[in-house]
Amino acid sequence: MRVGAAEAVLAELRGDIEAGLAPVGSKLPSEAALASRYEVSRSVVREALRSCAALGLTETHTGKGTFVVSARVSGDLVLGRYSARDLTEARPHIEVPAAGLAAGRRSEDDLATLRGIIAESALEDDPAARVALDAAFHSTIATASGNRVFEDVLADLREALAHQSETLNLLADRQAASDHEHREILDAIEAGSPERASAAMARHLAAVDDAVERLGAPPLM
Repeated sequence: MRVGAAEAVLAELRGDIEAGLAPVGSKLPSEAALASRYEVSRSVVREALRSCAALGLTETHTGKGTFVVSARVSGDLVLGRYSARDLTEARPHIEVPAAGLAAGRRSEDDLATLRGIIAESALEDDPAARVALDAAFHSTIATASGNRVFEDVLADLREALAHQSETLNLLADRQAASDHEHREILDAIEAGSPERASAAMARHLAAVDDAVERLGAPPLM
């Protein structure tokens, strides 16, 4: 399964960096060389490198390669244009009320889309596809809220949320818990209960934030 392979590569890279075997300032081998070393595909290596960058250990420069910039995990994930702290502070003010509004305004098409996303997620093994489905779930709720501001803000955050989801799937084993939390949110929206939907979304975001905070701990040996 690709999640396991990418997680193993990330653990090796993180271990080498934190142990000083790949010192700060050094350039990591190319994707092709890493794929050969670990006997995985380049797409698996790419996922691991994105998570290394999110942890603040490396930076990738187009045309130049990936360089080690820190021997310790950053206190705040780097997620494209935004950080994990940015998302932690902003998402409850956007997605909690959006879920509440969606419970009162959702259409049958919205519900069908959300059900389909959850059903597909339960069967999906490809991590990139799961990340896309997670983003689609949250975007659909924002659309169902009937509030264009919420919808547009979620669209703007899509890349950062994808980076966060990918990293948590590799490091925090959040997939099963996230699926369960998504089902609770959908159940509340389907029941037409703004209070339940808002509370379910708040619990989901709190669980994500808790997982992000734990990423700074040393890897288990």
